[in-house]
Amino acid sequence: MTQATANTPPAALVEACQTAGLRWENTQPLRIAENQTWLLPGRVVARIARPGQEQAAAGEVEAARWLADQRVPVVRPLGVEQPVIAGGHPVTFWEHLPGPHTPGSPRDLALTLRHLHGLPRPPFSVRPLDPFVRVPQRIDAATTLSAPDRAWLTDLLDDLRAQWTARPTGWPETAIHGDAWPGNIVCTTTGIRVLDLERFSLGPAEWDLVSTAVRTFTTGATSLTEYAEFTTTYGQDVTDWDGYPLLAAARELRMTTYAAQHAATDPRWHQQAQYRIDCLRGRHGPRPWTWQGIL
Repeated sequence: MTQATANTPPAALVEACQTAGLRWENTQPLRIAENQTWLLPGRVVARIARPGQEQAAAGEVEAARWLADQRVPVVRPLGVEQPVIAGGHPVTFWEHLPGPHTPGSPRDLALTLRHLHGLPRPPFSVRPLDPFVRVPQRIDAATTLSAPDRAWLTDLLDDLRAQWTARPTGWPETAIHGDAWPGNIVCTTTGIRVLDLERFSLGPAEWDLVSTAVRTFTTGATSLTEYAEFTTTYGQDVTDWDGYPLLAAARELRMTTYAAQHAATDPRWHQQAQYRIDCLRGRHGPRPWTWQGIL
């Protein structure tokens, strides 16, 4: 993909817009991370995914349309044939959120997840949850970490994968968001909107709940009072489940390798990536730690 700037949209975006019959002049980057999001004329958002993610992009669009039919307040895909494959990248197009938006509260998150987890099984093929998707690639890309630290992460990944196959029995499998944190369930001028369904899956509801628990007991981003509001609103506390330590460790590994991957191309995150792995390796005392958000 060409380097993204405010004045030069990547070639994949221009090609995808031409294919979909959409304008791309005066586009503005909204977020440049693992995926790129751009604001197009007419308040349309284009999302450019990584090569090889065609199936995930198509599933995200299908999931959003189904969730809208189920009265989940999800951001809506445009009514065009998508994803569009351009320059090897799957590109999808979405309605822009109304007005400014802010991260949802613990109560907003709990209410949304309770609704989602109570839905019937989707009438289309949905992939099973893989808590470790892209983690090996992130470790490979983490070139700012030392070889011993990367080997330690790989060993941890192997251990958690083995535990996952023999995990304790939990709640019945259901449709889950897959990446349920306040940045993906936001407040707008017209109410809550659910974003980023790239990890929409069938799996244990506990996976959606563990993110808030980790934000409380691992990183300290959520207070104990907020966590109590979350569990009371949802009606369950995932930390009471025997499998919680496994899911929490998997989420911590994802967060650490995400930071390490970005540190390889952006020196702003070198210190944070190293700090996260140092925390996991016991070099900074017990939880909770203070982890800064990446991008």
